[in-house]
Amino acid sequence: MTAARDGVEPRTLPRGRPRDASRDEALRAAALTVLADVGYRALTMDAVAATAKAGKATIYRRWDSKLDLVIDSCNQLVSRSIPAPNTGTLAGDLHEFLLAFARFLSGPAGKAAQALVGELPHEPELADAFRKSFLRSQRDVLRAVLERAAARGELADGVPQAMVVELAGAALTYRLMLTGDPLDTAFVDRLVDQILVPLLTETASGSAATR
Repeated sequence: MTAARDGVEPRTLPRGRPRDASRDEALRAAALTVLADVGYRALTMDAVAATAKAGKATIYRRWDSKLDLVIDSCNQLVSRSIPAPNTGTLAGDLHEFLLAFARFLSGPAGKAAQALVGELPHEPELADAFRKSFLRSQRDVLRAVLERAAARGELADGVPQAMVVELAGAALTYRLMLTGDPLDTAFVDRLVDQILVPLLTETASGSAATR
């Protein structure tokens, strides 16, 4: 059976020859290629099938709709590309996670990510699925990083953990979608060392004194 999605019961796969995992990957890669080229609204199963040199029925045996295909393709790619770090330090975890995320966004998948994010305001169903899967999973990784740091005593009392999670993602997205400046190691180093770590470790009294 396939894994259950939020609010969706798992469906039973048809009996017969076992599914070829390498074929799944080829179809996902084709979906991301088409997404990068034409965007979500113009993406069709016919175009994905042609890019993958597969029959459309092959795709529908695996995914019910283009929404399922696109979200699953993004989630699978991210799970392989972005670690859930546990280096033993707050700074180490943030560096490892955000550098991997930056490389992911600025790599071959970056154009597909831009196409997807750019269409979220116009596609409510896509936006809902994106937030419940891709976005939630990345936020959960960052929350776990902060929870471990808090347990080690690295965080100051009362620091805005939820805000830091949003700031980390927003900084990368701003460069990717708006300025076009590089998402390189130097940028991630500045973001972590000059902004995120001080914000999380600064004492409440010290923070008040600087305002």
